[in-house]
Amino acid sequence: MAGEGDAFPGLFFFGENDMPKIDLAAVPERLGCPYPPPFDAPIAGRVRKRLGAAGGLGDVGVNLTMLPPGNWSSQRHWHTHEDEFVYVLAGELVLVEDGGEVLLRAGDCAAFPKNTGDGHHLVNRSAAPATYLEIGTRAPDDLTTCSDVDIMSSAADGRFVHKDGSAY
Repeated sequence: MAGEGDAFPGLFFFGENDMPKIDLAAVPERLGCPYPPPFDAPIAGRVRKRLGAAGGLGDVGVNLTMLPPGNWSSQRHWHTHEDEFVYVLAGELVLVEDGGEVLLRAGDCAAFPKNTGDGHHLVNRSAAPATYLEIGTRAPDDLTTCSDVDIMSSAADGRFVHKDGSAY
């Protein structure tokens, strides 16, 4: 196709209007999560494709995520400056928040406004993989705090630290 983008792997242009189309097969898969051990274990099988980054988006993140049975999307967390939204494409997931749990099936969605202090994550308790879209803002001042474990991370440097600020 004409105009294959070099700056963003997986980005292709087509047709007379040079409309951007992301080649999903060309977008790298990222396995697991960079949490420090042992907090990374429940997320070890998560597979994420960073579609927003592949398309050159800077202010909005869009991830296509596959969660195998028994895996979590992340540690339960909340953001100070970032809104998040998930849309389940296939399978079923349990959304866990302070107020309890709710089952999400294909076609269901959930929104997580910034700075609520209410940590959330998704858990695949079914026998089949689940696939969903994650959409969120990218705020340079964001601080992510994990609700149930001693982890925080600043968007400014991406490092995981203890809640008192000390390094792992």
